[in-house]
Amino acid sequence: MIESIEHIVKEHRFFAGMDAGFVALVSGCAKNMRFDPGQYLFHEGDSADWFFLLRNGSVAIELRDPARGAVTVQTLHEGDLCGLSWLVPPYRWTYDARAIDLVRAIAVDAACLRRKSEADPRLGYEMMKRFMPPLVERLQAARMQMIDIYGAHD
Repeated sequence: MIESIEHIVKEHRFFAGMDAGFVALVSGCAKNMRFDPGQYLFHEGDSADWFFLLRNGSVAIELRDPARGAVTVQTLHEGDLCGLSWLVPPYRWTYDARAIDLVRAIAVDAACLRRKSEADPRLGYEMMKRFMPPLVERLQAARMQMIDIYGAHD
């Protein structure tokens, strides 16, 4: 039996407890995607047109260090959200996201969801409440990585 995208979205932990009408609106912007190991979901500087809700697999969030190349600042797993740059103009990725292993994800068209959120501020507020915790977590991970890289070592 093939699951509908609406059912898949509803079952993802990011949307747990969300109003069924909002789930239907989000699902209208969503599709399933698959990434092979080593494949990039997106690259720094590219247009942030999508965000991803991981269904299976792991993704490395990487920053480019001119001296050392890619530095992994966080590893995301099944159930996590991947991609926050679509929330803030100019809607460009500020880091890379690389599949560590086979990744299956719900991809959400960011422009579609922004339009729907503008039309229904209740949806926009609901989405902001859901995006704030992973945003803070991502900032904390970057902070810890910076302490590890630039902190004093004995």
